Amino acid sequence: QLFNTIYLVFISLLFSIPLGVTAGIYLAMYAKKGFLTKFLRICIETLSSLPSIVVGLFGYLVFLVFFGLGKSLLAGALSVSILAIPVITTTTEDAINGLPGHYLQASLGLGATRWQSIYKVVIPAAGSGILSGIILGLARAFGEALAVAMVIGQTTALPKGLFSTTKSLTTEIAAQMGNATEGGEMK
Repeated sequence: QLFNTIYLVFISLLFSIPLGVTAGIYLAMYAKKGFLTKFLRICIETLSSLPSIVVGLFGYLVFLVFFGLGKSLLAGALSVSILAIPVITTTTEDAINGLPGHYLQASLGLGATRWQSIYKVVIPAAGSGILSGIILGLARAFGEALAVAMVIGQTTALPKGLFSTTKSLTTEIAAQMGNATEGGEMK
């Protein structure tokens, strides 16, 4: 199950990193202050505080029922990426906002465009904060058992592809904890 979990987290990060980092850059560098931006930040914060069972139910309804993916590694990765995206977004935005303002101004003063300044100066300067957010998102994705258990299946074999069922390490641990107790005491 360890390799299944690594596959799941890796596929999840393929979706989470581009969306989360892009959203963080947008919120820090392009979004104008106003009601819509405040509302968007509230939505992101709310999404990051959702319990995993709610995300699992959402993943089941959207990815299995609506899109018809079936219980699969891909459905599990998409469900887990819902949990990782807000973490990556907020830490990316905080890392960029934590930089001194003269980084961007100096680059713009030297004749670089806004995008060149962001890509060549701001993102590398905020790289350690962005990497921290990615690691936090990875940890959140790795630890979620309930969101994954509802959409990934319960097959212990290695997955043969994105659409095959499997079982993650956290769902196996959760299942074993249920079997370990008998009458309220540990065996």
